[in-house]
Amino acid sequence: MENVGQDLKPNGLCAPLFPDIGVVAFVPEEWGGPWLSRHQVLTRLSRYFHVVWAEPARRWRELVFGSQKPVNRSHRSEAFPEGFVLYQPERWLPWFGRPAWLASWTAAERGRRAAALLRRRGCKTIVFYLWRPYFDRVLESDLYDLSCYHIVDEYSFSPSEQPLTNREVQLIKRVDQVFIHSPALLERKGHFNPHTLFVPNGVNYQAFATQQEEPADLKEIPHPRIGYIGVIKTQLDFRILLGLATRHAEWSFVFVGPKGHLATDATLVDQLFKLPNVHFLGHKPTEMACAYPQHFDVCLLPYKANDYTKYIYPLKLHEYLAGGKPIVGTPIRSLLDFKHVIKLASTQEEWSRALTESLALDAVSIDQIQKRRSIAKQVDWESLVHTIAGSLCNRIGPSYEERFAALDSETY
Repeated sequence: MENVGQDLKPNGLCAPLFPDIGVVAFVPEEWGGPWLSRHQVLTRLSRYFHVVWAEPARRWRELVFGSQKPVNRSHRSEAFPEGFVLYQPERWLPWFGRPAWLASWTAAERGRRAAALLRRRGCKTIVFYLWRPYFDRVLESDLYDLSCYHIVDEYSFSPSEQPLTNREVQLIKRVDQVFIHSPALLERKGHFNPHTLFVPNGVNYQAFATQQEEPADLKEIPHPRIGYIGVIKTQLDFRILLGLATRHAEWSFVFVGPKGHLATDATLVDQLFKLPNVHFLGHKPTEMACAYPQHFDVCLLPYKANDYTKYIYPLKLHEYLAGGKPIVGTPIRSLLDFKHVIKLASTQEEWSRALTESLALDAVSIDQIQKRRSIAKQVDWESLVHTIAGSLCNRIGPSYEERFAALDSETY
């Protein structure tokens, strides 16, 4: 692998539609592990522009003392779109918190080297695409023509409301384009920049709606199956889950996904997973994960209701809807708009009743399945990324706006 990036093997897709535009995406994780919204967006965005996934620099202490955690590279595929490339920062360009001049210089230099990959591919216009507020230092250089900031979370990660940081507010005001993916985040952060666009989490509709064979490790688990797919993390309400699984021994509770940060919930999770009717199947590759919700009887969105989860927009919401199965979730802000197709519950009694009703035959009628799928189909990742690409072309200039308008939106 080159020090300044790796040109990965194409997967048969054609070159970008706008080969003279390049996007450097500054993301918070190395390529690998579970696919998140940025994986979905950026791989598809490479159909329009050349895209560099700029992996985060290692902290200098990690390099010196060797404390870096191993990276899950289970998805480090060599079959990427032709316009997609990775940039791995050189060891001599680590992340510094201070002094400010050094932190700014190393950030700008990493940006310059990532942009160089695009220049070598013939890109004349460079877009810096930030996925966290702490990447703001790359904007102190003059190496880009357009900047954008994609907000997918409340980055305090606090269960109690925290004031917005001045650093993030200034970033929102500074960039040329802002994308925000949840209604509550739009209400909180959408008024600082007039060029702000709401882009919800989407779904690979074809993958999740097309009937898949039942996974082998699911076949032996008896119905009814109450299932969750995603990271097992502290934002889930494990007290509710433990109570439900204990109360309803006749139901199988299935969890598909890796364990994440659990903090004080670790003990509850251990108790939950020791129950005989609870099945933890672990992390599954993206291409396999789409089969599991189709073979659940009810899908779960069991979040705690607090000042953090009110800002999230669950990636699995539309994946569940595309599969057509009933859904029960906590009444957090992003789910309230879908209460006509999912059941919402707060207390243990409400959850028990909602799950029981969701297991009834009328909950899986053809009409109900089609209603759920029709909603998911509206937010297929292809159409969402088409909107993002169009907004970038509009911001770059009239000639690109006209070229984009000529594209067949049904094709892309």
